[in-house]
Parts: sequence; C-alpha cells; structure tokens
Amino acid sequence: MINVTKTFLPPQKEYNAILKRAWDKNWITNRGFLVQELETSLKKYLGVKHIIATTNGTLPLQIAIKALKLKGEIITTPFSYVASTAAIVWEGCTPVFVDIHPDYLTIDETKIEAAITSKTSAILATHVFGNPCNVEVIEAIAKKHHLKVIYDAAHCFGVTYKGKSIFAYGDVSTCSFHATKLFHTGEGGAMFANDEVLQQQLFYSHNFGHKSQVSFQGLGINAKMSELQAAMGLAVLPYLDNILAERKKVVDFYNANLDFSKIKTLKIRENTDWNYSYYPVIFESEKQLLKAKMALNAQDIYPRRYFYPSLNTINYAKGQTMPISESIASSILSLPLYVGLAKNELDLICSLINRSLC
Repeated sequence: MINVTKTFLPPQKEYNAILKRAWDKNWITNRGFLVQELETSLKKYLGVKHIIATTNGTLPLQIAIKALKLKGEIITTPFSYVASTAAIVWEGCTPVFVDIHPDYLTIDETKIEAAITSKTSAILATHVFGNPCNVEVIEAIAKKHHLKVIYDAAHCFGVTYKGKSIFAYGDVSTCSFHATKLFHTGEGGAMFANDEVLQQQLFYSHNFGHKSQVSFQGLGINAKMSELQAAMGLAVLPYLDNILAERKKVVDFYNANLDFSKIKTLKIRENTDWNYSYYPVIFESEKQLLKAKMALNAQDIYPRRYFYPSLNTINYAKGQTMPISESIASSILSLPLYVGLAKNELDLICSLINRSLC
C-alpha cells in the first residue's frame, strides 16, 4: 500500500535513549527539560527569536485569537484545512472568506480590502502547502486598517521567504508537528511571535494562565507539549536535512515524469526556499481527478483530496461563493510524498496518472 504520506520514524533506540532521560527524572509533562531543549534546538535550526512548543497545531490558532482579543469578523481563506476556520468559529468570531490566487493557492491579497468592514478585527491566512502568502501586501493592508495578522503556517517548517523564516511574519504564526508533517513530534505544534509582550501572553496562555505555581497572570488553557512528544522531535531533528533531500528527489521525479499538458501543480512564490511538504496536482475537472484517483486506488495507491471541500461550503461557516477555491478544491489531489518512496513506485504513480489523462 502506498499512502499519501508515511510518518518518518527515527531509529527506535535513539528515541528510547532520549526518552530515558525523562524517565530517569520521572518528569514527563509540565514543560520538562526535553521540551525546553527542543525549543532551544528549534530556535537555532529555524533562526527565530521565540518559540512555544504545544501539544498540537490547532490550539495555537485558538490561543492567538484569544490573546489578540479578536472579536467580530476575521478575514480568512476558504482553501485550508478545516482547523483554521474552526478555530475562528470556536472562539466566537465570524469567518469572512476571500477567494484564492489560482496559481499560488494562497489568499488573494488583491481581494482582501473589499471584504473589510467595521467589524473586521484580523486576517487569518494560510501559507498553503508551505507556499507563502503575499506577506508584504497583507502587512500593508493590516497596518492601513489597524488589523491583526495570524498565519496558519502548519505546512511551513523550514520555509524561508526573502532569507527570513516564514514564522517571523505576522503578529502570530503557528505550525503543526503532526505525524504527517516533515518534522513531527507525533502530535504537536508551535506558535511564534516577535513582540515580547505578546510572546509572554502566548506563553502563559498555553499553561493555564500560570504566572507562578500559586498565581495567575490571566486566562489560559492547557496546550503544553509533553516530554514524550519532545523526545520524538529531538530524535527526528537530526534527520531533517536528509528528509528534505529525499522529499526533493520525489518532487523532482514528479516534475520530470508527469504529463503537464492536462494537469498543473503549485506555483511557488518567488524568493521562497520551499520545504517540499506536499505535491498537489490540479486536474482540468473533478471528473478527470476521480478517474485518476480510481486508477491509483485500484493499484493500492491512496493520494488525498486535500484541501477538500472549500471551507466556505461547510455547514457551520457557510459564506459567499468562492469560485476559484471551489474549483481548485474539487480538482486537486495530493500525491504520495515521503521518505522511502521507491523509483518503481513513483514510475507506477506517474504512469497511472498519465494514462488516466488520455
């Protein structure tokens, strides 16, 4: 079976050796030394000033909305994983959708201002498949209209834009360390802010609001990463260069062997050092996608319709029609991409897709 992704697992003995350090101290949660070590290592690897490791990648979005005291409407993209819209609704705000760019697949920055009203408090945009939004234009719009900016950067581990970590943009950026991501802690995530005051607010918010053991700085929730998760991250991190190199080989193979006369793939924004996080292909129609998917499934190959559906169509967040997002969502398929895909498997995937296009 070839799935859309496969979790990279470091040698178990290496994970166990790191985990034993937590076992020996009998300290497996409440920001143990492994979590702190992972944060330090990630700051160095990513080139960021601050990071807060969390137990998943969704809570940081909710914490950011709460910490920024957002109310009313939040402008967002309909082309994202459901977590971005769900976080907005969960925190009592209203998602206002703006359609996407047909090539970059990120929110169309030229359409944002038309969606701003007196109730708008923020922009929550997704860097899609590791591809950055137009961060300069979004920042200018936010400043002009006194809005906050949150980036759902779940797919963006290691991505840089104009030589700077993508996590350095926006008031808050978030990331996912889920097992399906190229860097993972089994389940986990992180949040980033450049402003020192806001960073401190995010920090106490992810730990029940604690200022000390016996006092509280403000409202909080439990979003702490455990030592078990941090141990996995510390075991995976030394393999990152190899993981990226192997994923690049898969991407290069697809680029060289797929028939792009009837399909297209993601256009990476200029000045981006991409991380090869996903390989989406966009068909001319949903019918064509389903034909290809059926051919792949028949050979025990399981790509994913991702992102699907367009979030403006889900029942708790229905918005105006988003023609580009709805069209892309109905015709996009993420192909298998992970360390260990063999050449014969890649040959088969490309052959099946190319034949289905005839």
